[in-house]
Amino acid sequence: MRIRVGNRGLGCVGIRTGILQCIACWLVLSSSLSTAQAGLIEDVQAKVAQNSFTAAESELRAYKTQHGATPEYLEALSWMARGAAATKQWDQAAAYADETRVLSEQLLTQQPAHQLTKTKRKLDAEPHLPIALGAAYEVLAQGLAEKGQPAKAVSLLRSALARYGNTSIRARLQKDLNLLTLVGQPAPPLQVTQYLGPKPPALTSLKGSPVLLFFWAHWCGDCKAEVPVLARLRQEFGPQGLVVIGPTQLYGYAAQGADAGPDQERAYIESVRTRYYASLQDMPVPLSKQNFNAYGASTTPTLVVLNRAGQVETYHPGAMSYDELRSAVQKAVGR
Repeated sequence: MRIRVGNRGLGCVGIRTGILQCIACWLVLSSSLSTAQAGLIEDVQAKVAQNSFTAAESELRAYKTQHGATPEYLEALSWMARGAAATKQWDQAAAYADETRVLSEQLLTQQPAHQLTKTKRKLDAEPHLPIALGAAYEVLAQGLAEKGQPAKAVSLLRSALARYGNTSIRARLQKDLNLLTLVGQPAPPLQVTQYLGPKPPALTSLKGSPVLLFFWAHWCGDCKAEVPVLARLRQEFGPQGLVVIGPTQLYGYAAQGADAGPDQERAYIESVRTRYYASLQDMPVPLSKQNFNAYGASTTPTLVVLNRAGQVETYHPGAMSYDELRSAVQKAVGR
């Protein structure tokens, strides 16, 4: 199994899902790393989960003295920021996050040793640096918002989007911006040119009906677990006009992480839909990375509830229980 930038548990899970869940997801995916690389990151994660920040800092200092500020070091440092944020130590979280950001951006301006031409390092040349930088901006923005400075958080994220909007961390940055700004705003339109199942309607045509958007991925276990909740809510609120749409995207791989072309991956997604989404087979499924970028769906599932006016009523990266999602849908149905 390979590390995929943008997978749940790596570049895209925010503090809201809990540090222990993040670590558990990462450990499942870490088998493709070298022993030394995985060892540092796993050790720091384990110490952070135990709230042993002093021991983690000691290991990081020793690694940096020997190897420098490598992408692996920066990802490990970003877990320090996430761990401090998870325990509401916002000053410490900001310090770790800002160090991660500064060192990551310094690394991006340097010419990699193996390159002969004077080109800067690309953010997505390997998996660790985008994870580190995305987490750094996420924690910095969350800290500003927690301290009552949401305008500064928004400005920070918009600046980062302008700089990194063409990289793998775009959806993550958009997610963090959406958490601060999207609720109460008109829903971004969906790209529906390519789709699976019935043809998706344009969101503008659904004004007057509440809408539940379910962003999912074929590899996502939490998405499969959400299906009974969605099916139950659709049955319950369908008579009141609820429409459920399930955007997904191509990731470039299929079963067990094997590389797959677009046609092959589409066929694989259909097989996943047939097996795990039988109760939602008539759910329209727009197929577009653009939708994931617009809605910041770097975490799967991401659940978005629109009210009858076409405004975002609820924006939630991550799974929701039946009771949580029912409350959100009921609120939208009543507006």
